[in-house]
Amino acid sequence: MTADSHALTTGEHTSVAGLAHDRRGISNPILGMLLFITSEVMFFGGLFAAYFSTRAANKPWPPAQFSEILNPFSLILVATVILIASSFTCQLAVAAIRRDDRRGFLRNMAVTFVLGVLFLVLQAYDYSLLFGEGMTIGSGPFGTTYFTLTSFHGAHVFGGVIMLGVILYRGMSGQFSARHHDAVEAASLYWHFVDVVWILLFTILYFL
Repeated sequence: MTADSHALTTGEHTSVAGLAHDRRGISNPILGMLLFITSEVMFFGGLFAAYFSTRAANKPWPPAQFSEILNPFSLILVATVILIASSFTCQLAVAAIRRDDRRGFLRNMAVTFVLGVLFLVLQAYDYSLLFGEGMTIGSGPFGTTYFTLTSFHGAHVFGGVIMLGVILYRGMSGQFSARHHDAVEAASLYWHFVDVVWILLFTILYFL
């Protein structure tokens, strides 16, 4: 038996065959992240349902003393733009590693990480401003629902920032390439998810 025929008969054990198998299906990291995001969609769906139920039972909404405090065209808008921009830089990082541009991948992933941290800092500062105006989690149904929704989202952003930091560290160690970057794809899916959730939160809390 020649070497070529032996490779054909044992093709399922070769790297080429393994790569073909990977291309036919979805990888475990990405599948796991999609399932996790599905559970998070249900979680935030429950929070949104509780918000609208509370809103329907309390008029006016928001209370008059908080309607002027929650100005959408303030610091929170800057934080929103930053988070949206981070989603674009995250996708640029994914596109870079797909074409094996490791420098572009690291640059865009680092920018995404910094923007995520900046969003958290601005959100914390915005909280301090609200506290200074007398709006806290104990300020009736509105204060409770507002801080519950935004703080849970902030916790998810914090988790995403840690995830991005791990991806960045691994990328700096040379662990990703055009053929092996499933963890990068999975992290990007999560980051896009928290971005979309914030857009919904920002729209509902400040404009509806």
